[in-house]
Amino acid sequence: MRSVLVTGAGGLIGSEAARFFLSAGDVVYGIENNTRRALFGDHGDISCVITELSKHPNFTNYHKDIRDREGIVSFMKRMSPDIIVHCAAQPSHDKAAKVPFLDFDINAGGTFNLLEAARRHCDPAVVFIHMSTNKVYGDKPNTLKLIENEKRFDFAEPEYEAGIAEDLSIDNSTHSLFGASKVAADIIAQEYGRYFDMNIGIFRGGCLTGPQHAGVELHGFLSYIVKCAIHNKPYTIFGYGGKQVRDQIHSKDVISAFAEFIRNPQKGEAYNIGGQRMNSASILETIDSIYTISGAKLNYTQSSCARVGDHICYYSDMAKFKTHFPNWRLTYSLEDIIREIIEREKR
Repeated sequence: MRSVLVTGAGGLIGSEAARFFLSAGDVVYGIENNTRRALFGDHGDISCVITELSKHPNFTNYHKDIRDREGIVSFMKRMSPDIIVHCAAQPSHDKAAKVPFLDFDINAGGTFNLLEAARRHCDPAVVFIHMSTNKVYGDKPNTLKLIENEKRFDFAEPEYEAGIAEDLSIDNSTHSLFGASKVAADIIAQEYGRYFDMNIGIFRGGCLTGPQHAGVELHGFLSYIVKCAIHNKPYTIFGYGGKQVRDQIHSKDVISAFAEFIRNPQKGEAYNIGGQRMNSASILETIDSIYTISGAKLNYTQSSCARVGDHICYYSDMAKFKTHFPNWRLTYSLEDIIREIIEREKR
């Protein structure tokens, strides 16, 4: 029986990870203080998720703040988990500018606290998974040549036919403060893997989603747009005529990738993880899919103001991860994901 620490245990990926390890018979320690509610209001509240997880005898949640350095070091010394899945974050690209100290202290400082505490007090064989983001590339993907089609943008050059790979530069681009704080966390996690020879995987997520996602306007695009369509709430498209493209990956497929890494951990490797081209869609295409599947017509308006540092076209090239872990497969199509979220919203 392994012991697993999951930070951000009430969030989309954290809760999926907790369920996965509990179903495998492991003991799971959660760190979740529901900062999401403070950031996004009642619609971001995930306390019900922790209540549900706490019904399992092998799950215990600790209402801790990863910014508390001494508290995290003391906690790690006491628990010394075998596996750490770090998902806690200030997750919003837009919100970060309104809470810059909070954003950096959680995303960069909190990650550093966990890494150093793990180095000091966990077994050298501990596996540390850090949930990063594709925002580490800033708006660099926007400098690539694009094709504008009727309802979407796409990459023009054959080099990017499969999407964005890990070798895309992160320099000389606009990241947003969120992207910058996540770059800091991403780089320090890589460094702990290489410099201290620790088993650390960095996963740069595209749009991570699933039916339990508590999407809000500033975070959780697919969940939020489905919610607006099903409940007839107004939706605003920011910039690019709604042709901006994202790839979507189900939270269960993310966790299965984590499981593959845990079986054969690497030393500070960074991997893109997302739905790839096959699960990519523009906002306009997503609106069409929601209508086709549910009959719900989205009430939307368009703003010419794009979000700072936002991607015009992004989908993940996962060739590196698939080479290292050839047994992993994407199991949820974009239609599967949208259908699940619709069914959840209709309950």
